[in-house]
Amino acid sequence: MPNVLVVGAARGLGYQLAKQYAQREYSVTGTARSSTKPHDAHHDIHWITGVDIATEDAGKTIAAGLKGHKQDLVILTAGFFGKESFDEPDFDAEVTMYKTSAIGPVFIVHHLHKAGLLRTGESGSKIIIVSSESGSIALRHESEGGGMFGHHASKAASNMVGKLLSMDLKDEGIAVANVHPGFMRTEMTASVGFDKFWDDGGAVTPDVAAKSLVKWIEEDFDMSKTGEYWAPRGAADIGTAEHVLGAKESLPTPLQLPWKSLESIFLNLKLSGHLT
Repeated sequence: MPNVLVVGAARGLGYQLAKQYAQREYSVTGTARSSTKPHDAHHDIHWITGVDIATEDAGKTIAAGLKGHKQDLVILTAGFFGKESFDEPDFDAEVTMYKTSAIGPVFIVHHLHKAGLLRTGESGSKIIIVSSESGSIALRHESEGGGMFGHHASKAASNMVGKLLSMDLKDEGIAVANVHPGFMRTEMTASVGFDKFWDDGGAVTPDVAAKSLVKWIEEDFDMSKTGEYWAPRGAADIGTAEHVLGAKESLPTPLQLPWKSLESIFLNLKLSGHLT
């Protein structure tokens, strides 16, 4: 029975991922920032509570809570979204976003690795860092304007973290990828006023996004894609995709996203027959 660790499993996408893996009879461990597990938690999920990914001791707490059980799959989903504009940047919110998206994952993976909790070799562990298309410099377009500095830049930093971790862990057979799981109808996006874009932006509920991500991990993600950046649901909910990549109907699903340069993406599209 494969072991799955979902960091940030108390609500939203993280909870749906933990729930769906538990329903598939995986051995699932979820982390929660609070001192207690969610009141409606699935009965087959083991919980490690008191884990705040934005703190230095989160990795040690998780490693201790796993009690020596090696993990086949680690999904880092914890997030924080603070609303900002150029007129009203928020220093504390930006610091929290960077800690959550880019600093915390380094220390969590470090402690899991040093504790021998990641599988190596031909059946090495898979690590998924839930990022966002907002972290792609190439996809930022004048049509959407500026602002939201901490959100976008911390996700770009998260992408860099995933890329560097993939290099550190490749020789041990551990694959790492960053993913944009989709634009979701969650408390987090509503809290920054994005609920007004839900309908026009094709936002989906977390259970739908989780199902797509699980499918991609099981059917598409392996060592050949380590260090890459993917949207399992494709470009449907990426508002700038047509401005940058072309007509959405011509783009494949799943879709590899551009970090900064588009050259490698266009090459992959050409090789796959989507461009001539």
